[in-house]
Amino acid sequence: MRYLPLTDGDRREMLAAIGVGSVDDLFVDVPQEAWRDGPVELPEHLGEMEVERAFSAMAARNLSAADVPSFLGAGAYGHHVPAAVDHLIQRGEFLTSYTPYQPEVSQGTLAYLFEFQTQVALITGMEVANASLYDGATACAEAVTMAARITKRKKVVLSGGLHPHYREVTETMTRFLGIEITAAGPDWRGGEDLASGVDDGTACVVVQNPGFFGHLTDFTPLAEACHAAGALLVVVVTEVVSLGAVRPPGGMGADIVAVEGQSLGNALNFGGPTVGVLAARQKHLRQMPGRLVGETTDVDGRRGFVLTLSTREQHIRREKATSNICTNAGLCALAFTIHLTLLGEVGFARLAALNHAGAVRLADRLAGIDGIDVVNDTFFNEFTVRLPKPALAVVDALADRKILGGVPVARLIPGRAELEHLLLVAVTEANTEAHIDALAEALREVL
Repeated sequence: MRYLPLTDGDRREMLAAIGVGSVDDLFVDVPQEAWRDGPVELPEHLGEMEVERAFSAMAARNLSAADVPSFLGAGAYGHHVPAAVDHLIQRGEFLTSYTPYQPEVSQGTLAYLFEFQTQVALITGMEVANASLYDGATACAEAVTMAARITKRKKVVLSGGLHPHYREVTETMTRFLGIEITAAGPDWRGGEDLASGVDDGTACVVVQNPGFFGHLTDFTPLAEACHAAGALLVVVVTEVVSLGAVRPPGGMGADIVAVEGQSLGNALNFGGPTVGVLAARQKHLRQMPGRLVGETTDVDGRRGFVLTLSTREQHIRREKATSNICTNAGLCALAFTIHLTLLGEVGFARLAALNHAGAVRLADRLAGIDGIDVVNDTFFNEFTVRLPKPALAVVDALADRKILGGVPVARLIPGRAELEHLLLVAVTEANTEAHIDALAEALREVL
């Protein structure tokens, strides 16, 4: 068979070689109460054409952000990706998600990762960056463990403006490392006081800019308070396009920056894959997780690239490794690099300006609708509105009208009555004036 090439004889031979009587014997450690009594309730096998029809019908039930006016955000943004990006990343010499282990035959891959690192350092205002991580949430968690190693402290303060998924991933990854997490309540109004919680036992304070609720903040005073106490400031950015307009974290005194790079070169894809970005001060270079591509010269004096400081679990460091992530998001990082290269410095700033201007137009329209209150005084391309009805029901009603109206805060932070009427609304360059008009009119009807 095409996908199951082993014969019954092959299986018997393999089982005999490892000394077991049956495949079931390989699962003796699974408790009997966890075993199923019969087969999984799935349809019997079908022909290829029938399978395609079945899955196409299933996919058609989705309301795709590419097909209707979409104002979804909350960490994943529907930007236009130039056709050149997908064309170039599918070239044979690029089409791999893995970091090269043999630099002498992988100079092209290493060269673009070096460019990726350079771009990240420039837009974040930092001195060094690695060759990417899985996504923004794991980059945030890695930044926290990195700060704990640098400061040799175990207390971490998380802002109430940090994306709840990032908080949950950080709590999960630090649970067995002895790191004490203190998470502030949801900062939907903005203006929380984090400096008062910093003391001589604090490893780092983690903030997000723009915040989860869209607020923009100058964290320079907080950075100064952290440094006065010997702590580090970690700044998270979930919308990388904001760095084309907003003061970069490095300019505010950040020590480590964790970014979700999905907005550049990577479509929504119903949730992934995405690309994690990590940058830091050069003095913290040896504690950075993941891989770093460095520039060198070969024996003939020619410019070349190599993996640098990749002291990881597969490189015998085991529990002493700076990270136990096994690869970088190479192909997504390449898409990021190509998109940012196509934009250039002026184009990147222009893209950011378009996003902000669109958000301002929508905020003005929504503020004019009875019962809607725009919460934010400041924002980039995403802001929070308070509705007279629960946001979950409003979003469902908008979806019935073929509009993806935003993300209800209660979907990501359930169980808090004060958040049930809050809706996150994001605007990108992909949203037209007609989209803005459609959302405003649909909200008038629904409310």
